[in-house]
Amino acid sequence: MSWLADTRTSYDTVASSYAEFVAGVLEKQPYMRAALALFAAEAGGPAVDVGCGPGHFTAHLASLGLAVSGIDLSPGMVDLARRSHPELRFDVGSMTDLPLADASVAGVLAFWSLIHVPDEAVPVALGHFHRVLRPGGLLVIGYHVGVGTRVKTSGYGGHPMQVNVHLRQPWWLARRVREAGFTVEAEWALNPDAEVSQAILFARS
Repeated sequence: MSWLADTRTSYDTVASSYAEFVAGVLEKQPYMRAALALFAAEAGGPAVDVGCGPGHFTAHLASLGLAVSGIDLSPGMVDLARRSHPELRFDVGSMTDLPLADASVAGVLAFWSLIHVPDEAVPVALGHFHRVLRPGGLLVIGYHVGVGTRVKTSGYGGHPMQVNVHLRQPWWLARRVREAGFTVEAEWALNPDAEVSQAILFARS
């Protein structure tokens, strides 16, 4: 699938500059930290950070005492995550073909990674999330709120990219999550007055 190849290549290209961009981001995001703390407390481990990038969220969860690993589509990101956080496990993999055993984790975090998956493939990814979660396991998704798709052709230091960023309405994502077999438990709106706002969805398998 071309979108997978484009996403992989784009994030391989910007891996180092993206890591610099997100360094310290949680220090300025109290509500995001609260969501991660809630995920760590409620999931209980083991958990997986899907679309982990350079491992900044994974490492934060580990600092909270959660047994967590990371998976990312980009080998460049995974290599950087391994070097930055050698005490943690990071693997290359796609959320549309998640390389985890059935019912093997208690929590799945997908923070701003589902945004690159086209609408028609979202049910596939959610199906894998449900498959790998234990009964009662916790899924937390962070995403951009809006309508339509933006094509990102450069970023993070001006490096070339070719990646789609899909904006979604809360009702649309919640419906797909329910259709995948989850129960939606909470939805948080973040910076709702921003031009492109964000949201976090919490659901149980």
